[in-house]
Amino acid sequence: MAKQERFKRTPMPERAPEERRNDFMEVPLGYSTELAVAEASRCLQCKNSPCVAGCPVEIDIPGFIKLIRDGDPVAAARHIKLTNTLPAICGRVCPQETQCEAVCVLAKKGAPIAIGNLERFAASMEAAAGVETPPAAEPNGHKVAVVGSGPAGLTCAGELARRGYDVTIYEAFHVPGGVLVYGIPEFRLPKDEVVAAEVDFLRKLGVRFVLNTVIGRTVTIDELFDRGVEAVFVGSGAGAPMFLDIPGENAIGVYSANEYLTRTNLMKAYRFPKFRTPIARGKRVAVIGGGNVAMDSARTALRLGADTVLLLYRRSEKELPARLAEIHHAREEGVEFHLLVSPTRILEDAEGRVTAIECQKMELGEPDDSGRRRPVPIDGAFETFDVDLIVVAIGNRPNPLIPQTTDGLKISRWGTIEVDDKFRTSRQGIFAGGDIVTGAATVIEAMGAGRTAARSIDEYVNDPEHLWK
Repeated sequence: MAKQERFKRTPMPERAPEERRNDFMEVPLGYSTELAVAEASRCLQCKNSPCVAGCPVEIDIPGFIKLIRDGDPVAAARHIKLTNTLPAICGRVCPQETQCEAVCVLAKKGAPIAIGNLERFAASMEAAAGVETPPAAEPNGHKVAVVGSGPAGLTCAGELARRGYDVTIYEAFHVPGGVLVYGIPEFRLPKDEVVAAEVDFLRKLGVRFVLNTVIGRTVTIDELFDRGVEAVFVGSGAGAPMFLDIPGENAIGVYSANEYLTRTNLMKAYRFPKFRTPIARGKRVAVIGGGNVAMDSARTALRLGADTVLLLYRRSEKELPARLAEIHHAREEGVEFHLLVSPTRILEDAEGRVTAIECQKMELGEPDDSGRRRPVPIDGAFETFDVDLIVVAIGNRPNPLIPQTTDGLKISRWGTIEVDDKFRTSRQGIFAGGDIVTGAATVIEAMGAGRTAARSIDEYVNDPEHLWK
C-alpha cells in the first residue's frame, strides 16, 4: 500500500439525505467486501496495540482486522465475540472516535482505522453466513439475576452464561434491549435484524429473559435472593427524564425525549395506524439539547413529518456533546442549529397548546467542571421561535425505585448507585453498572461495566467472604 493511501480512510456509503429523511431505514449502507479489505489493509498491526487499551471491552482489534484483511470476516466476527457479545450494535453506535480510534497510531498523521465500520462489516457477514453458537459451558450450579436488558445487563449476562451460570434477565418492558430498543432510532440501529438478533444469540447461550417485570414492584431484589439467586447485577439504566423547570413546560405539545423516542422506537408510533401508538406530529419542532439524544429526537421529528426542526443549544458548536457523525447527519437532513441560546419560557395559546419558545442569548465564559466553557447570559438579549412541538433532551437520571425498595444500597446525591472498582455496591451480593452508576453515558461504557462486573460476580460466588472484605 502506498504511504499516502495509508493515511486516507475508506468512506462508508450512505443513503442520500433527501431520501432518508422521509423514512426510518438505516442511513449508512455498510462496507462491501472490497471496501472492508481496503480499510483493513491500512492497519499497521501495532505490537503494543493502543486501540485495545482504548476499548472498554478490550477487543483484540488488530486480530479481527487482520482476519478481515485476509478474507475471513466471519472468523473476525467470532474473534470479536470472545470479548464483545454485541458487535453488530457496537459497530453502529459505539463512539469509536473518542475511544479506540482516538488512540490509533495512524491518527497522528491522518485518519485512524475505521474500527467501528469494520466491526459492523464483520458482524453483518457473520449474520449472513449464520451465527455460530459457542459450545455450551458446563453448568456450574450457580444462579445469578440481572436487572435490565440494556447493554450493561446483556453483556454481564453473556459473560456469566459463558462461564456456566444460570442467568435470568428481568426486563420492565415487553421487548428486551433497554435503551437499544426504546432510545436509539431505527435509522441508527435496526431492531429486528440487529438488536433482536444479538438478543437471540444470548438466548442460545442459555440466558433466560423474564419480560414485563418491574424490579421493585413486580418482585424485589430481596425476593430474588429468597428464590435462590446468589448474586444480582443491577443494570437498570437512567430512564427518568430531566426537564427545564421554566414557565409553560406543562403546555400541550411538550415532550421529554424519553417519551418521544420510546413512543416512536419501542412502541412503533412511526408505523401508525398499523401500530396504534399516538404521537403528536409537529410541523415546526424545537429540540432542546446538544447530545446524541437531541440529534436522535431532531432527526426523528423530520421523519415524522416536520417541515422545520430547530435544535436549540446553550453552548457553541465546539461544545456539542453529540458524536460528530450524528451532527453531520442531522445537518445534512436539514436540522437547523441555533446555538448559544437557553430557553426561558414556553408560550401557549388559549387552549394550552405550544405556540413559541423564548430563549436567552448566551456567550461563553470560563470552563465549568466538565471542561466546557460555561454559557453566560447576555443582558437583555432574547430570541423567540415560533413552534408547535417541543422535545426536551437535556439528560436523564435513574429511576429511584430499586434504591427505594432495596435496603443497604448507598446512593449518590444524583440518585446513582455507588460502586467500587469491581462494581460492588454497599450491599453484599449486589453489583451494579451502566447508566444506573454513571448517569447517562455510552453503550460501550455500559458494556465494559457489565463485563467487569461479571468477572467480579464470578469471583464473589466462588469466594463470597473474600470479595467483600
